[in-house]
Amino acid sequence: MSFTLPDLPYAHDALAPYMSRETLEYHHDKHHAAYVNALNTLIKGTEWEGMSLEDVVIGSFGHNVPLFNNASQDLNHTDFWKWMKPHARAALPGILERKINADFGSIEKMKEEFVAAGVGQFGSGWCWLAVENGKIIVMKTPNGENPLVHGAKPILGCDVWEHSYYIDYRNRRPDYIRAFLDHLVNWEYVDDLFKQAA
Repeated sequence: MSFTLPDLPYAHDALAPYMSRETLEYHHDKHHAAYVNALNTLIKGTEWEGMSLEDVVIGSFGHNVPLFNNASQDLNHTDFWKWMKPHARAALPGILERKINADFGSIEKMKEEFVAAGVGQFGSGWCWLAVENGKIIVMKTPNGENPLVHGAKPILGCDVWEHSYYIDYRNRRPDYIRAFLDHLVNWEYVDDLFKQAA
């Protein structure tokens, strides 16, 4: 069994003006494709061959760095495309909204912490909403690490590698993360993952 690059769930220009066609052509068609191709090469003959992507990520963490890096980035990006949608609604589904309010005090406080995590991640990495011990938390990870390897279940992630935003935002990482939160997040998908993780 080999892993394949998932199709984008929308057209390359569907997220404009917050994320351009050019960014998606490079990020999805080139960067994500490269992770998938490397993963398929690196997994051959290993003990993780034939496992699900999540199991490969969890199992290879700390044991096979090149394999882990490409598997985790494949997993992260496969969800990343689903975490966004054109004409996203700003309103959160009720159960998710109530839980975030309970765990953070307000939606705005959660967004502040999420932006701060993404801006504070030195170099390449991700910022996340994840469920840990029944609570929604904000976390950040370096490079391609997924919260799964730290015992948490991701429900929203934002890629803060420069290739995800530099074409559109140059060095303005905070503006990119705010645009992601305010205009691109598919909160219905986040809600589905929250229900599975709760």
